[in-house]
Amino acid sequence: MKRRRISFSLVDVLLVLALLNGSLPAAMPMATSYCRNQNSEEIRPHSVAITEFGAVGDGVTLNTKAFQNAIFYLNSFADKGGAKLFVPSGRWLTGSFDLISHLTLSLDKDAVILASTNPNDWPVIDPLPSYGRGRELPGGRHRSLIYGRNLTDVVITGDNGTIDGQGQIWWDSFRSKTLDYTRPHLVELMNSTGIVISNLTFLNPPFWTIHPVYCSQVIVQNVTIRAPLDSPNTDGIDPDSSTNVCIEDCFISTGDDIIAIKSGWDEYGISYNQPSTNITIRRLIGETSAAGIAIGSEMSGGISEVHAEDLLFFNSNMGINLKTSSGRGGYVRNIYISNMTLADVDIAIRFTGEFGEHPDDSYDPRALPLIEKITIEDVTGENIKFPGLLMGIEGDKFRDICLSNVSLSVSSESSWNCSNVQGYSHLVSPEVCEPLKERIFPDNYSKCYHLSDYLQISNKPKRRPQWISW
Repeated sequence: MKRRRISFSLVDVLLVLALLNGSLPAAMPMATSYCRNQNSEEIRPHSVAITEFGAVGDGVTLNTKAFQNAIFYLNSFADKGGAKLFVPSGRWLTGSFDLISHLTLSLDKDAVILASTNPNDWPVIDPLPSYGRGRELPGGRHRSLIYGRNLTDVVITGDNGTIDGQGQIWWDSFRSKTLDYTRPHLVELMNSTGIVISNLTFLNPPFWTIHPVYCSQVIVQNVTIRAPLDSPNTDGIDPDSSTNVCIEDCFISTGDDIIAIKSGWDEYGISYNQPSTNITIRRLIGETSAAGIAIGSEMSGGISEVHAEDLLFFNSNMGINLKTSSGRGGYVRNIYISNMTLADVDIAIRFTGEFGEHPDDSYDPRALPLIEKITIEDVTGENIKFPGLLMGIEGDKFRDICLSNVSLSVSSESSWNCSNVQGYSHLVSPEVCEPLKERIFPDNYSKCYHLSDYLQISNKPKRRPQWISW
């Protein structure tokens, strides 16, 4: 299927126009407690510019030491109200550097932090304990460009300044199979709380773009992420074994999942046992060669209480993709996705129980994931190739899958294809597959996550958000 190309400039204004027209519904009453107005420009009593530490913004001079020295100096103010490191206009080349608690990293609108293209400027660190090895290769992994662990109260923001991972060398090494270690993320924060990432543009990540792992109280808002659609594994935002996460008002165009929610890999994730829960995603626009929102495949610590609303995905492979396999263990439950608009998307909704990548041969194939209580409602789609491919695991059905008010204009003769799933439906077009044909109303609405509390007992279509037509 040939996809229509939609310009970035036009798509960027769609959400703004919809908001100005007041056409988006109010925030959901559940699972949005951590989405709130957040002042990312919190006043810090101490502030320095990176130039005070000898940095040169010519795009050529390596400024790793300047960033490290500036942050080391600012650490003395951590118990005095914190501090701000300001990056002015310029192109600031640097290798990986660590953040500290009670810090604001603030970029001028014309500032560009450029990642070094020398792998030696990205130290190798231990694998995540919930993964047991590097995600791509056994052993360690390169540290992210902007990195922090065991931190509190960290803000990364700017007047739409830019952080460019210059990922081409890493993509080439991946394709040629010459990597020595797993590629670095662009931003990774571990075991941290009170994180705000806002008002920035992220470009060309070597691997995943923003990766909060073992974190809580995380806000990502008003960010743009862009990487070529053929760049390998350049996920947008990946909350991983993290709680109380809010992602809102973002535009993301990447070579892999726009949002991917994770919680550890097979036996390592089961043992580490730290779930991702209470995650809210709203007012999100994007395109991808993968999925708009993915859950898994690394979900062995469990994923629950995910609410996503007001979504627009275009020129993409999939809208929603839940991926797991035998050996993962864990669970995915209490997922609610609503008000999603799709255009030129190959597969609107995909669930697969055969996403069989494993870290090693020590996983237990008898460790079956529990997939239940997933509600998707108020979905429209134009030029969709396949409405849905929902494939559970033999002997381990995905249960209480609820589809309500889903209208997809399919460009082929393809219909829903389902196996090893069980659930209910209401007002689905084209006609849903047999395992989901049992009606939600009047007898089964209480079995559908979130519908039982907020839809009331109604068989009328709900008003969808009126995205501005292109």
